[in-house]
Amino acid sequence: MKIAIAQLNPTIGDLTGNAQQILEAAQQAASQGVRLLLTPELSLCGYPPRDLLMQPAFVESMARILQQLAEELPPELAVLVGTVTPNPLAFQEGGKPLFNSTALLLGGNIQQIFHKRLLPTYDVFDEDRYFEPGFRSSVLELEGTRVGVTICEDLWNDENFWGKRNYAIDPIAELAEVGIDFVVNLSASPYSVGKQKLREAMLQHAIQTYQRPILYANQVGGNDDLIFDGNSVGFDRQGKMVCRAKAFERDLVIAEFAPDKQDFVVEQQAIAPQPENDDAEIWMALVLGVQDYVRKCGFSKVVLGLSGGIDSSLVAAIASAAVGAENVLGILMPSPYSSDHSVNDALELVKNLGIHHQILPIGDLMKTYDQTFADLFAGTGFGLAEENIQSRIRGNLLMAISNKFGHLLLSTGNKSEMAVGYCTLYGDMNGGLAAIADVPKTRVYSICQWLNEKQKAEGRGMNKLSSSFILHLSSSQIIPANVLTKAPSAELKPGQVDQDSLPAYEILDDILCQLITYHKSPAEIVASGHDSATVDRAVKLVTRAEFKRKQSPPGLKITDRAFGTGWRMPIASKWIPTSTT
Repeated sequence: MKIAIAQLNPTIGDLTGNAQQILEAAQQAASQGVRLLLTPELSLCGYPPRDLLMQPAFVESMARILQQLAEELPPELAVLVGTVTPNPLAFQEGGKPLFNSTALLLGGNIQQIFHKRLLPTYDVFDEDRYFEPGFRSSVLELEGTRVGVTICEDLWNDENFWGKRNYAIDPIAELAEVGIDFVVNLSASPYSVGKQKLREAMLQHAIQTYQRPILYANQVGGNDDLIFDGNSVGFDRQGKMVCRAKAFERDLVIAEFAPDKQDFVVEQQAIAPQPENDDAEIWMALVLGVQDYVRKCGFSKVVLGLSGGIDSSLVAAIASAAVGAENVLGILMPSPYSSDHSVNDALELVKNLGIHHQILPIGDLMKTYDQTFADLFAGTGFGLAEENIQSRIRGNLLMAISNKFGHLLLSTGNKSEMAVGYCTLYGDMNGGLAAIADVPKTRVYSICQWLNEKQKAEGRGMNKLSSSFILHLSSSQIIPANVLTKAPSAELKPGQVDQDSLPAYEILDDILCQLITYHKSPAEIVASGHDSATVDRAVKLVTRAEFKRKQSPPGLKITDRAFGTGWRMPIASKWIPTSTT
């Protein structure tokens, strides 16, 4: 029996378009003799639908289109479709009004409904807000084969793998007890760096424990701040990989189950390669995230400010790969404090990428502000207010261009800056999407260095990345060499560099990683080798910058702890731990 995984890229709320994706995948699978087709979690509405689920018309439309889809699918093909179904007992017995479900469509009808049993509420997840958990094991019988049906989190509660139990039940253990031939898992598992290795290790551990093969279908694509990497995968009873879909792309992969062997057999192995390293993986994620955000929000072109620095250079490169260089407009806005090399570096980047550009000097605008504030600011010295006016002038110009031409404005701040508030509200934070807001400064350098190496390899015919993620350029490099070697600077006053205000980024990023990602106390961070005064200052800066982050554009999530949907810190708080707390 052939089983296929349809790795789909749904748009949230596009019920008709998502159903069409499922139908096209089903037709392709049926033409290859597939008997059972898997689609991702909530594949009909897209994940996560969030408060759309509170609109009755949305849920009713989903039910109607699900039935239409059942009637249009190849009648001999069984298809598992992620959807939402009502909880009929909610008003009589209490509980949430909906289930996160998977529907079995076969022969023109909805044959069975299976419900998700474990509902995550950590990080970006808030499923208990909408859904009631399923209360029984889900088993599908097809041609004498018993298939255990699970949905995403249902696989993530093996206490022996995690060293703890997060939920009272373990759906995989229960399925093994009732007797199944293999497990399928329909997921919408958001991307973070290195997560696929963790998923595969978890799946193999479950196989070793319960001696059941597993097929894992994951969503792909960007939805708001979340990126889904795909990487759908299948393992046989021995834990050997039998198939893996492409990373960050739509795909269809097929595995064959032999009932006599109670295992998957491999006739033609389809195992897509993984990105070569973390820099390549993050690059692919960010390109996909920008591409889908632009497309799904109805834009076709983007605009960004080009300072000649490394952050805007990386964002320009990402944008060029995501939407095409012809659809990217870079704006240079030099001030009297801008160095010649910064302008020249930005122009070199423009040439390397082949993007459009305009130069809008802001010196005269700065003078107008000085004149306007002359009386009010009399007797005060040049300071932070005047520095930030420059950033806000630039932000205003960029928003005007965005409004005038309908371009999406990409902001260019990195995670290190967002963490400590080294950014200007209503200035460089302006934008519709913060492309690298979850990328630490040291990682920005690493990705840019990798990009240049990859560009050299491309010239030698050695590039292994999919063409969907590569910049095919005539130049020998993407990021100008001087951008990689000069000291980073906001250039808002003479001779300014970032390290006038911040620790070296190698030190700062390690402190931030320990504090934000691993929730370590200042005392623990000091014990790891950092200066106590530096740690305490970083913690204070992170806490005080919360009001800025709450007003920033959505940022693409690539780490386990991003300043986005899953970051729920208070603004008005007196709790600032120190290394002596």
